[in-house]
Amino acid sequence: MTFSPTAQPAPAGRATAALTYADGVFLREGQPHRILAGSLHYYRVHPEQWADRLERLAALGLNTVDTYIPWNFHERTPKDVRFDGWRDLERFVRLAQETGLDVIVRPGPYICAEWDNGGLPAWLTGTPGMRLRTSYRPFLDAVANWFDELIPRVASLQTSHGGPVVAVQIENEYGSYGDDQSYVRWIRDALVARGITELLYTADGPTPLMLDGGTVPGEMAAATFGSKPAEAFELLRSRRSGEPFLCAEFWNGWFDHWGEKHHVRTTQSATETLAGILEAGGSVSLYMAHGGTNFGLWAGANHDGSTIQPTVTSYDSDAPIAEHGAAQPKFFAMREKLAAVSGLPLRPVPADPPLLMPRKLLVTRRSSLLHALCAMSAPVHAPLPLSFEELHQSSGLVLYTAQPLLPTGSWEVTVTGLHDRAQVFVDGAPVDVLDRETSSFTVTGTGERMRLQLLVENQGRINYGPLLGQGKGILGGVRVERRLVQGWTMHRLPLDEWTPQDLDRAASASPSGSAGFATARLTLAEPADTFLALPGFGKGFVWVNGTMIGRYWEVGPQATLYIPGPLLRAGDNVITVLELVRLGEHLLLCARPDLGSTEEYIETFD
Repeated sequence: MTFSPTAQPAPAGRATAALTYADGVFLREGQPHRILAGSLHYYRVHPEQWADRLERLAALGLNTVDTYIPWNFHERTPKDVRFDGWRDLERFVRLAQETGLDVIVRPGPYICAEWDNGGLPAWLTGTPGMRLRTSYRPFLDAVANWFDELIPRVASLQTSHGGPVVAVQIENEYGSYGDDQSYVRWIRDALVARGITELLYTADGPTPLMLDGGTVPGEMAAATFGSKPAEAFELLRSRRSGEPFLCAEFWNGWFDHWGEKHHVRTTQSATETLAGILEAGGSVSLYMAHGGTNFGLWAGANHDGSTIQPTVTSYDSDAPIAEHGAAQPKFFAMREKLAAVSGLPLRPVPADPPLLMPRKLLVTRRSSLLHALCAMSAPVHAPLPLSFEELHQSSGLVLYTAQPLLPTGSWEVTVTGLHDRAQVFVDGAPVDVLDRETSSFTVTGTGERMRLQLLVENQGRINYGPLLGQGKGILGGVRVERRLVQGWTMHRLPLDEWTPQDLDRAASASPSGSAGFATARLTLAEPADTFLALPGFGKGFVWVNGTMIGRYWEVGPQATLYIPGPLLRAGDNVITVLELVRLGEHLLLCARPDLGSTEEYIETFD
């Protein structure tokens, strides 16, 4: 087994790109140019809303849109690569061109983006012995196969082929992760070998350690930051004196974790930092210009060194364009700053999208939690608990069941390697909730076998840092005192892969208990966007007409879920809820989003 990179053709002799630079200035087809970009992720916006959101970016005063490409979104299972429907990258790029925008593509293969697993497929990261983001040959071979599918599509959309793609990023903030320079050069060569001729660049945090670990000789270096533009400019200039100053991600807002505050950044603070970038002659990409939504179970997670921090369903990010498309005060303040340097006439600002009138929807309880979940898949048997990866499941829940024989008395049960959260049931009754920091509970033995069940939730795969690629489920074992519990049955519950027919089956049993499936019906004359609140509910998942819109959790900060109008239809609509803890009596459709109590947050590197 070798750890050396696969040979790639040298990048020499690339055709002239539309974007070049000289003496610290970008040139577009030979003319001085400034990149005024904004991040908008096609996979976080309903496809029927792509054109609308792109038009709003242009009205903000931007001339470019940038987007990551999440590998796991397009190749959820090995060799099943899809570019249709919501995954139609080429349609999104063509719509950007029709809107008059250039496009910057960021194909990774790692993207971070607060996206599940940083965009890497769980089937890849769960391969025993895999060495991610290195020159490890099996990893490079997998990336090469993915790039064989992806990069020719991107290459055909370059300006040299009549498309709008003017730049492609090499990897993503690699200097925050590792220092395998041969790997980053391999990624560059892999892009070139598959037809990329436009501007290539790297993007890293504004510290010497990060820039030196992630940059590639001969390719432009950009920085990502949320503050102190003068310091970033000086650091880049000290290393790349002839290159333009590009803030590849200006963090004008921030994302949220469950159980924390909703992070915001004041209009004044964000606009002043943007002005500092522009006054230094810099180009910029607003991260995010429009954040969108982590539909399904695609929200990732962070880890602060002691605990996992799952990301919420909303990716509003306090962006200039809100999750549902409305122009925020930050939009108009930034629009003024951008117009001052672009010299272009401003486009009209589209009206905010229409919303449904508020209303209450009564809930019908359908089926009890454990009974319904056991009926949703064939059981898998093993001597010891299997991980999500061993069960070939990337997300959702796994229900683990064993029947240990315990003598009379109280006994401590310990779960080792729990990722991430488990609800514990003994003989069908809830007894505890465990997480990574609380992995033990007490049971009372009677001298007979008990039915021990652990409903384990993957709360999102880590998307940033050295724990990238960690497994999910029960990764160690379950012990009573020092004795292992053996003889397990597992039910796979990949919730975001369920069809409408699966949901109908799950909700068909008789209701009992405080948790389980419930439905509500919504009759409409005309669909429009809305915001769903679940008063009295605890924690769970929501589907609208069979499409999962994401997680909810009473710990907040997010209190409403965004429902895009295209998911609704004239006539009857069905909202399905899987509640893990406590069902409420009704749902509310609200006139505005509630993303929780706020705190100002500015990411800095000291």
